[in-house]
Amino acid sequence: MKRIALFPGSFDPFTRGHEDIVLRGLQLFDEVVIGIGRNAHKVRYFPLEQITELIEGAFRHQPAVRVINYDDLTANVARTIGAKFLLRGLRNTTDFEYENGISQVNRYIYEDVETVFLITSPHLAPISSSIIRDLHRYGQDVNEFLPYQIEKK
Repeated sequence: MKRIALFPGSFDPFTRGHEDIVLRGLQLFDEVVIGIGRNAHKVRYFPLEQITELIEGAFRHQPAVRVINYDDLTANVARTIGAKFLLRGLRNTTDFEYENGISQVNRYIYEDVETVFLITSPHLAPISSSIIRDLHRYGQDVNEFLPYQIEKK
């Protein structure tokens, strides 16, 4: 049976830290599906269509990676695509506290799913999407933090 992992997030934007988790996840799973979820509580900074295309381009040479967009509970999406694993990256203990609760709820909704946490590589741990958004918003070049290129604002 194919080992499929869903890597869910808003990815606004998708960073080198996210890329690191996907590439390391490929060593554990046959396929990693990057799932860009719509969050009713967040207004996107980067358009969903733009980020989807940029992520697809960043992994164009990785046939075991695909990108989907969804507007549903993550556990339901995992079940629908046949993923038995949710892949998540942890930068710090704050991330763990947040992710632990979510993983429990996902397991409640879809009892066959396991959440696999990978610790972010140390040199990438300070990078967060919110920091990158703030830098970009005020005209800074953020391309060194991303696995693709975007224009300055």
